[in-house]
Amino acid sequence: MDLILINGKIITMNASNPRAEAVAIKNGKFAKVGSNDTVLAFKSDNTEIIDLKEKMLVPGFNDSHMHLLNFGYSLQMVDLSGTKSIEEIIDRSKDFISKNNFEPGTWIKGKGWNQELFSEKRFPNRYDLDKISTEYPICFTRSCLHITVVNSKALELAGINKNTPQVEGGLFDVDEKGEPLGIFRENARQLIYDNIPDPSIEDIKNMILDASNLALSKGITSIQSDDFEALPGKNFENVIKAYKELNENGKLPIRIYEQCLLPHIDRLKTFLDMGYRTGQGNAFFKIGPLKLLGDGSLGARTAYMCKPYADDPSTSGIPVFTQEELNELIITAHDAGMQVAVHSIGDRMMYMAFEAIEKAMSKNPRNNARHGIIHCQITDENLLNKFKDLDIVAYIQPIFTSSDWQIVGERIGKERAKTTYNWKTMVDMGVHIACGSDCPVEPFDVLPGIYASVTRKDLNGNPENGWLPEQKLTVDEALYGFTLGGAYASFEDDIKGSIEECKLADMAVLSDDIYEINPDKIKDVTVEMTFVGGKLAYQKK
Repeated sequence: MDLILINGKIITMNASNPRAEAVAIKNGKFAKVGSNDTVLAFKSDNTEIIDLKEKMLVPGFNDSHMHLLNFGYSLQMVDLSGTKSIEEIIDRSKDFISKNNFEPGTWIKGKGWNQELFSEKRFPNRYDLDKISTEYPICFTRSCLHITVVNSKALELAGINKNTPQVEGGLFDVDEKGEPLGIFRENARQLIYDNIPDPSIEDIKNMILDASNLALSKGITSIQSDDFEALPGKNFENVIKAYKELNENGKLPIRIYEQCLLPHIDRLKTFLDMGYRTGQGNAFFKIGPLKLLGDGSLGARTAYMCKPYADDPSTSGIPVFTQEELNELIITAHDAGMQVAVHSIGDRMMYMAFEAIEKAMSKNPRNNARHGIIHCQITDENLLNKFKDLDIVAYIQPIFTSSDWQIVGERIGKERAKTTYNWKTMVDMGVHIACGSDCPVEPFDVLPGIYASVTRKDLNGNPENGWLPEQKLTVDEALYGFTLGGAYASFEDDIKGSIEECKLADMAVLSDDIYEINPDKIKDVTVEMTFVGGKLAYQKK
C-alpha cells in the first residue's frame, strides 16, 4: 500500500458501510476501507501511515456549479464584496489603483458589490465611478454576475451613447435624456466586455492554478465549472487549451467537469462539429453539459417570473431566450448526446426549461440523460413535481439562503416564498441534488454551505429558528449533496464521491465532527488536509 490513514472518524457516504476507522490507498484509489486492524494488515515496508487522531475524514468535496476561471480572474480585480455604500466602493477602488502601477488605458475591473447592502439602496452608475477615475476605463460587476456598471471612459471606448440600440435579452439603463447611465444588465453587458482585452493562454493557466489551490484549502477536489464566457473574448478554445495543457503536464491540481456555456446555436454547432461531447476527457478534465444561462438573478430583479415582482410590478424579469431559441439549443445538444444544465432562478424560466427538455426527451428518448436545472430557487408545487417526473438534477446552492432569505418575501410575496428554496422537499421526493456555491457569487467554502443547509440561517445566526425551517437538510443529506450528489451530476458516481474500494482517493480531513457539534458551529469548521488521488494536496499550517 502507498498510504494508510488510521484512527479516523470516516464518513464514507457508502450506505452499506457508512462508517470506518481507516483507509488504505494504492495507485491513487481506495484499496481497503474498514477498521484499523483490518486496514493495517495491508501495510508494507514502504507504506506511509497517517494517524488522523480521531479527526473526521470525508470524501473530497465536489462543487457542482461555480465559475473557477472567473474566480481566478477576479483575484486580479478590486474586491467589492461587503461594501456598505457607494462611497466605500469609490474609496476602496482609489486605494486599489494607488497601490498598482497600471499602464495608461488599463481596464480597472472589480466584482462583488450588492446594492442591497448599501446605505443608498441603489445601483452605482457612471457618475459615481467617474469619481474614481476618468482616465482609466472602469468595469464593476455585481455579486450575482448579471449586472455590470462602468464609468464614462468605458462608455467612450465602447462607443456607447444615446444612439446605441438596446440589446435583445438585455438592457442598459438611460436617464431622462436617453443618455446611458453605465448600468448594463444581462446580454447588454457584452457591449462592454467586447472591449476588454483577453488574457493570454499562460494568464488563463495561472488564473486556474490560483483558484484551484484556494479550492484545495477548502477540501474541494472536484469542480463543475462554467468557464467559457468568463473572459471578455469568450474564446472557449483558449479555455479548453489552457485546461488540457495543464492536465497533460500533470499540473491541474483538481478535477474539472466543464459546464460548456454556449448560448448561441451557431457556437453550439461549431463546438459539436469540432467533436466535443459530454464525457470526453479523463479524471482531471472532462467535457460536461451544455450550460445555458436562462435568466438573471433575484437580487437584480432579472430572474424571469410568472408574475411581476411584488416590490416592482413594472417588471417580471428578463428571459435570455425565447421558447423557440431555448428549444433549438436543448434539442440540438440532446440529439448530439450532450447533457444539458440550465440556469433558471425564476419560476417562468424554469417552466420554459422544462418545456424544452420535455420536447427533447419526447423527440429522442434517452435513459439516464441527467439533464439539470441550476439554482432552481423560485419554484411552485408543479415545478417541484417536474423535477421528479423528468428525473432532473437540481443543482442547488444552499449558501444562497443565507443572503436571500431577507429579500425573497419582498421580491415575490410571502405566500409564494413558501415553495421556494425547497431543498428538503426535493430530497424527500427522491430528486437528485448536487450542491455548489456559484463562486464567485458566494465564496466556495463548503462548511458554511453545509451549515446553511442544516440550519437555514445566515452567517449571523438569523433568523433564530431558520428560514422555512421545515426545509432543513440533515448533515448527511447536505454532505451527500457536496460529495456523491455532485459526482452523480457529472456521471462520475462510479469513480468518486464516496470512500469505497476502487474509487479515486479524494478526501478531506475536518477539524471537527460535523455530525456531533452544535449545527450553528458547522460554519466554523476548517479543513486540515486535502488529498487528491491519494496524494496530500493541502495541509493547514
